Amino acid sequence: MAAAKIKKGDRVIVLSGKDKGRTGEVTQALPKDGKVVVSGINVHVRHTKPSQGDPQGGLKRSEAPLHVSKVAHVTADGKPTRVRFETQDGKKVRVAVKTGEKISG
Repeated sequence: MAAAKIKKGDRVIVLSGKDKGRTGEVTQALPKDGKVVVSGINVHVRHTKPSQGDPQGGLKRSEAPLHVSKVAHVTADGKPTRVRFETQDGKKVRVAVKTGEKISG
């Protein structure tokens, strides 16, 4: 298993699909499946019947996972960049390839 280039809390841009070009924050990373959940992106609607637990029922919107290859890290100016790993002061850190700046986290 490779190291996680995209983690929870990162700002990412969607590279393909119906939400192409939109940005959001990673709310959940699923490394075993190679997927991430991004806030406000890939929203699916489920029609639910009223039940005891949910007497209202109706339309329930939720974010579905996206494959990690469909998203890229966003630089400060809002452009996508790849992520590489470097060793700085004896620690392994994530670095944006386009700008060379260290990614927090």
